[in-house]
Amino acid sequence: MKLWRVKNVDDFGKNRRNTIWYSSQVNYLEGLNERQKEAVLSTEGAISVLAGAGSGKTKVLTTRIYHLIRQGVPPEQILAVTFTNKAAREMKERLGRMLGEEFKVYRQGHLPLVATFHGLGKHLLEQYGSVMGISRSASILDRDESKAIVRDILKGMDIDPKELSPGFVLGAISKAKGDGLTPERFREQFGQRSFRTRVVSEVWPRYEKKLREEKALDFDDLITLPVTLLRDHPEVREEVQKRFSHIHVDEYQDTSELQGNLARMLAEKHGNLFVVGDIDQTIYTWRGATIENLLAFDENHPSAKTIVLEHNYRSTKTIVDAANQIIEKNQNRKEKTSVTDNAEGERITLYSGMNAEDEARYVAREAKKRLRDGTPPEEICVLFRANFQSRALEEAFLSESVPYKLLGTRFFERKEVKDVISWTRLALDPSREADRMRAVQAPSRGIGKVTLGKLSAGKRDELRAADRVKVEVFESIVAGLVEAAKIEIPSQFVKLIIEKTGLESALLKEGEEGMERLENIKELATLASRYDAFVGEEGLLQFLNDAALAGDQDELDRTEQKGVTLMTVHAAKGLEFDVVFVTGLEEGLFPHEGREGEERDEEEERRLFYVAVTRAKRKLYLTMARVRRIYGTDYLATPSSFLNDIGAGLVELAPNAYERNEFTIHI
Repeated sequence: MKLWRVKNVDDFGKNRRNTIWYSSQVNYLEGLNERQKEAVLSTEGAISVLAGAGSGKTKVLTTRIYHLIRQGVPPEQILAVTFTNKAAREMKERLGRMLGEEFKVYRQGHLPLVATFHGLGKHLLEQYGSVMGISRSASILDRDESKAIVRDILKGMDIDPKELSPGFVLGAISKAKGDGLTPERFREQFGQRSFRTRVVSEVWPRYEKKLREEKALDFDDLITLPVTLLRDHPEVREEVQKRFSHIHVDEYQDTSELQGNLARMLAEKHGNLFVVGDIDQTIYTWRGATIENLLAFDENHPSAKTIVLEHNYRSTKTIVDAANQIIEKNQNRKEKTSVTDNAEGERITLYSGMNAEDEARYVAREAKKRLRDGTPPEEICVLFRANFQSRALEEAFLSESVPYKLLGTRFFERKEVKDVISWTRLALDPSREADRMRAVQAPSRGIGKVTLGKLSAGKRDELRAADRVKVEVFESIVAGLVEAAKIEIPSQFVKLIIEKTGLESALLKEGEEGMERLENIKELATLASRYDAFVGEEGLLQFLNDAALAGDQDELDRTEQKGVTLMTVHAAKGLEFDVVFVTGLEEGLFPHEGREGEERDEEEERRLFYVAVTRAKRKLYLTMARVRRIYGTDYLATPSSFLNDIGAGLVELAPNAYERNEFTIHI
């Protein structure tokens, strides 16, 4: 490594009197293939890089930024926008290693800005938001804090949260903000369409007023307000555009319409917009991402240059070939076929379990074998399409004593699961005050702590008439469940809780998030069916005891432990592992059924499967269950249609999988 001396610091756009030294990696282009070099050396104009899985896009981005600095572009004029904080940290670390220790002398305030879109928005608002009356010290509310404000507004409007949940209202506001609407435009376009949209149109202005009073912003404001800032304040737009001469956007396929607009506005003056993306990995349209930003890039930038990175450095040829066969069925994409110089590698193993528990045991045992053979635990990952699948997997890993870490909330720690457990305990013992306090809010029914306190103190006569009615309805539900607990089998009793308490109807109103939570509590009914040999309280007690033990085990702090990673496919985006298990490959599960009344997006589900498969570097397992128990009822599973897309020569059947005449799968 050599040092490059910068004699004329004005070349960097600043008047600095001292000579600055920084490390120069003379051979920084070595190790790049021709397409990667082309992307790095193309420094002017609009450029889109279609980067397949494992094609080294992060290396290209960081090397290009380093190259720009080598060419004399002031570092502080370079912007790189990533999609996650993890990706931003990784890019900063890589860039820091390339620039070297000596560059730290030059560091304060004069490095490229690397941030997520929300981080960039926060930065712009801190620097220039005062022209819109936004304080530099404005606090950023998380979703729970925003939901609490909406809940209070609904209460003030005498709207029962059972009729319209705060989560649904906040989600509607969030989507409208993402679509670039204002409260006024939303009211004009949607305010009279239905009861729900009318309420949203009335809540939104009050919500914004509360944010202003609190000098706070929500997460969506970090995108919408910077766009408004640049659009409505030409002097700010000109200053920001002058400041950033070269703009890079990673994961461009996952940007929303507003994020795409923000990137285009920033690049308007210099025209140097470098975007990297893979249409085949667009898996967040349900969050507002639009595939059109990448599909229409050439149309929005007529002189744009397109570079395709097809060389996969991550996976074996077997895995790469399977991924190509999977994704080529999609129509809404830009043609791209991954290639690799890696070895053929092991064939993909396909396993069919008798049921979800058998499938989970197979996964845990195979993971244990891989650990014994020397694969580090952090290089093994188990992927699932729906959160509820984690319950059987966690149980199997605990049973087989295989260390694991679950990304996200463990099954028995999930709020909705705890809610049903509290209802069950309350039905067995109505005197349990803690469970009563939780149950009365699951779902919320307008009964607060003050009302409950008066009841506990024997002051029922002090209740207002309206509160007395709410209490009587709640007590009637509890009484009904107390009687049902004596005669129902456990799985049926859990179903009654879900239906009779209003949990199901409340969750169905919360959109995608609510559907996921409903799936989790339906999985609790499936777990309860293990105890259906016992009728009444005995079965429920055994069910609660085992759930409590599982919960206690889940409380173990695994953060410092090494273990196999369990996570959803969505959460695995951008990660890679030596060994990957993709579980639950059955019709209706993966591909997943759409919400009731909505058509499933087949192409997005296929893209999600493509993402799952391309996380694997050396070995890929695909698993399913012949029978899947859902909501306590056994259903004969149909193998995922995606399995038929993979050529027979790439797949081997695990021992005991697909016994003769069980299924017909064309592999």
